[in-house]
Amino acid sequence: MLSLTLTERMARARADLRLGLPIVLQADGLWLATAVETLTPARLDDLRGLGRIEVALTARRAETLRARAYDGDIARIGVPDGAGLEWLRAVADPAGDLARPMKGPFHSLRHGDAAAHRAAVGLAKTAQMLPAAVMVPVTAAPPDLTLLDAGAAQRALAAEHVLHPVVSARLPMAASEAGRVHIFRSEDDTAEHYAIEIGRPDRAAPVLARLHSACFTGDVLGSLKCDCGPQLRAALARMGAEGAGVLLYLNQEGRGIGLANKMRAYALQDQGFDTVEANHRLGFEDDERDFRIGAGLLREMGFSSARLLTNNPAKVRMMEAHGVRVVERVPLRVGETAQNAAYLATKAAKSGHLL
Repeated sequence: MLSLTLTERMARARADLRLGLPIVLQADGLWLATAVETLTPARLDDLRGLGRIEVALTARRAETLRARAYDGDIARIGVPDGAGLEWLRAVADPAGDLARPMKGPFHSLRHGDAAAHRAAVGLAKTAQMLPAAVMVPVTAAPPDLTLLDAGAAQRALAAEHVLHPVVSARLPMAASEAGRVHIFRSEDDTAEHYAIEIGRPDRAAPVLARLHSACFTGDVLGSLKCDCGPQLRAALARMGAEGAGVLLYLNQEGRGIGLANKMRAYALQDQGFDTVEANHRLGFEDDERDFRIGAGLLREMGFSSARLLTNNPAKVRMMEAHGVRVVERVPLRVGETAQNAAYLATKAAKSGHLL
């Protein structure tokens, strides 16, 4: 039979959430879950007609709202009878927090299993939406909705990505005429990632490598708010000068939260919050990236050790923990501007970057 695998069901569930469709999560019974970001008034009325409504948030967002998170990383909040979509979006999206700082009091729920709520928030995160979901218990799963076991989904979300090579081709570049681009695709369909190979690096020796997370604003637009663009160009130039290297371009925009959420974080920074505080107010951790992807790509390409171009010790630790020995951390201190000085200071003070 052509039945769906768990990976395929999760890919379908993420697509459904982005479209505003509910999915069904099985834990202590069945739950309909819908992303707050894409919920419509009509669908909210439909959900409310099925039973009591709850909203699932991360503990980070709950902390901003002064709501209790009794389930550790997740808060389950009862939705008042008269609350509509405007209330739900105000709870999920911090854009209006300063204009309306007191949204409560909130009724945080503390009994029962939070597995379905945790899976719903995790799926919303990996769909690069606001990590907030409307939840309603049901007695039967509608046959045309995607059904997932919440525990299995949560384990899959925590598992290392499986990446498959798609194609590679020669690409002469300003940094080096001896360039080749390798395309890898994630088995769970969350992203494609790229390896830019300079020269012919010796697979038996430590390769000069950089894990570079995609930054549309810095890499393409030349943003002065970060140092990403200068780091990208400096890393390629260093590899070109040495005649060999691998730059892994990982599609993890905005520290893994996606471009839309990154712009939300920028809007919060305009209100006076630093980059870490902005992420927390949105409901994300300081850094949602998965550096295991970089280690997996290097292993797939035949490398077992690296000289890593980075200021971030977390990258070194993650590479070492996942099968790539880092023989040297090569500093990459470039791109400081008057506009990003505070951002770089926050990275050093709160994220441990060695600047």
